[in-house]
Formats: sequence, C-alpha cells, structure tokens
Amino acid sequence: SFNPLIAHLPDLDAALTQGRFNAVALELARAFWPGALTLVVPLAARASVCDLARAGLDSVALRVPAHPLAHGLLGKTGVPIAAPSANISGHVSPTEASHVMADLDRHIDAVVDGGPTEIGLESTIIACFSAKPVLLRAGGIPREAIELVVGKFGGMGKGSRTASRGDRRGSRPSIVPDDPRPLSPGLLVSHYAPRAQVRLEAFDIEPHDAALLFGKFRPKGLENAAAVLNLSETGDLEEAAANLFGHLRKLDAMLAGRRSARIAVSPVPEVQLGEAINDRLRRAAARS
Repeated sequence: SFNPLIAHLPDLDAALTQGRFNAVALELARAFWPGALTLVVPLAARASVCDLARAGLDSVALRVPAHPLAHGLLGKTGVPIAAPSANISGHVSPTEASHVMADLDRHIDAVVDGGPTEIGLESTIIACFSAKPVLLRAGGIPREAIELVVGKFGGMGKGSRTASRGDRRGSRPSIVPDDPRPLSPGLLVSHYAPRAQVRLEAFDIEPHDAALLFGKFRPKGLENAAAVLNLSETGDLEEAAANLFGHLRKLDAMLAGRRSARIAVSPVPEVQLGEAINDRLRRAAARS
C-alpha cells in the first residue's frame, strides 16, 4: 500500500527501538505520550516495523496510546502493532463498537469494546526530521497545546495542499521533496467521507438536506431540513469533536436512498480542536 500505518507501542522506550528521535521528537513524546499524538521519525537501524506497514518509506509513524485496553494488548504482545482505524478505508471513522460492526461485521470475528472514544478524533500527526517539526494532520491534541512545548511550527495547509484531485493518494510535504507517497495516514484529499455529499459553510439549508449545526447559529431554511443534529449547542469544541463522526454517521443513515440530499454543515471556528474538526469536514466534502 502507498498509505503507511501507525505503529502503536506501550511506551517511549519501546518507540526508541523503532525510530530515531531528535530533541524535538523527544520533547513532544515526553509531553504528550501516552496520548493522541503520532510522531513520524526516521526509521531506526534495527526497527521491526515491516516495510509493508511503512509503505516502503524510510520513516515510521509511532504512537503510544492512552487507553488501558490498548496498553494491555501492547503489553501482552511485546511487539509494535501497526493498525488503521477499524472502518472501511476512506469512510467515516468509528468512535464506538457499533460503528465498527456496521462497517466490518462480515469481515471480522470479534470487537474488543472499550467504550466510546473520549476525544472523538484521530491523533495529531507531526513529522520530526529537523529542529522544525511539521504538522501533517491536525488531531486530538490542538496545535496551541503543542506550541506551548515547542513553539510555533509549520503545517501542510488545509488539506488541498496534500494532494491534487488528479492524485488522491496524497503527497509528501516539502521536507521530503519529489516523493509522492504520504508520510502518514489521513493525508488523502478525500477521506472520512459519508455516502451522502457534504456541503460546508452552510448559511442556508436547501429542501431535504440534513443540517449539522454548531453552537447557537441557525442557518436560513432550517425548517426545511430532513434532519438536524448539533455538534455542540453550547459551542464547546471538545464536545463537537467527540460528536463529529457519530453525527455524520447518523445523518448519513437518515439520508440513505436520497440521491440529491446533502449534509449541510454550519461553520466551525478554526481554533483549538476546531482546526482538526474542519480538516475532517473538508476531506469529507472533497468527494462531493
């Protein structure tokens, strides 16, 4: 595959056997692990993460998760576990066991149910190849929290810069020029997408569309909506992040069979977790 997986490990010591950490990577790992941060670093000389899981790259994406079930599994296996989200590739991410079963029921034997996800979004992914880290994917740890540790740092833009419509595989940032392969998961232009089309920055609702609201804002024509859900009535970005994928799945199911109906999404502020929420929404809308 051209799309690398994230290798999960029980602690930093285990991660150091798989990747070469510079000072910035070590600082980030010590600040945010275990937690929703993935670090992309050069591959260690004796790393055991296989070539297929790395998509043939000479780098590796590493994370130490915080969930006790994940820790228990990693502790029992004693090896890195490279794994994607438990859903159909490109579809809306799962945030509870029922979502996994809806996507993969006929393809898997069992689900280990650790309850609903706490954050609701995938990990933040940062590439650490020099003293200047690069944000590859906004995620569960906001940029502002990371900047308190390492200062201001760059990123790859709002999704449109990661790939052209002619190449939906994604592209590598300028830190590794002339290589079209993505450095990590979550960089495809079209990703996290429901079956229904998604319309962003919706200030009005067209007849038969479903409305995904945020805060107190009410778009024109809301009374015409086929369904209405609110990410957070109070405008709480943490609540909105936790609800995002579940609400997209619910609205998608409500619109099943209506070919022209769309999910119209109200504006979400581009701050704190809003950066990651908007990243997911832009990618969900890219196939529309």
